[in-house]
Amino acid sequence: MALVLLAGLVYLLGNYTFWLPFRSSKLPRIVMLHQVSPYENASGMNMPPEKFEQLLQLLVNKKSIFCFVSELEYYRDRNNVVALSFDDGFMDNYKYAYPLLKKYQAKATIYLATQIEGIEKLNIEQIQEMAQSGLVEFGAHTQHHVNLLKLDDQSAYDEMQKSKQDVEQLVGKCPSFAYPFGRFNEKHQEMARKIGFKNAVSTRKKIEVYNVQHPFNIPRVSTHGGMNALQMRIALAKGRYKL
Repeated sequence: MALVLLAGLVYLLGNYTFWLPFRSSKLPRIVMLHQVSPYENASGMNMPPEKFEQLLQLLVNKKSIFCFVSELEYYRDRNNVVALSFDDGFMDNYKYAYPLLKKYQAKATIYLATQIEGIEKLNIEQIQEMAQSGLVEFGAHTQHHVNLLKLDDQSAYDEMQKSKQDVEQLVGKCPSFAYPFGRFNEKHQEMARKIGFKNAVSTRKKIEVYNVQHPFNIPRVSTHGGMNALQMRIALAKGRYKL
């Protein structure tokens, strides 16, 4: 019996971060997403459309203020600020996420790995349609979705700079950057600044004050398609829903 109780306790502590402190509503929530697809063969980072709509409904009910990642500095004095972000540039972002963004009038930032291979990615027409809607902003995610830590400094700089140029050619601007795999160091943060990005997001699972002086290591709220309603609420309150 004791072992059963212990196992249950370990499960709860590992899958529900009740023990983490609640974060103030004055701190922005930058939500990290990848795919939004109903298909079972989607990646492990997929969130089914019905679950994504549940997330949007929760945020709307909390009277959230949606902004682009590049706009975070302008909302520092507001409560319940949320910036939705999608990494990689999957085509399902257009097919399934975009209609829901329009339905709930929610802004989002999509980070494009402009020459990524091996995924069904957004095409030029879809990217430009979303950009022109005023609901979607596009950022850069390197050209080839590479681990920057595995590249020499010049190659890393080129991947970052050229992806920015690619996005600018598509939609006219590219103010924000996302580090692939969340792998980067202080050199890459400085590169992001020199290249001209306004800010950059990481995969750190945390909620904290937006650092105007050095906004190149912004943490994000961890989400997953397998999370239940309680875990979704915990993630938005604390930054992560499980270990």
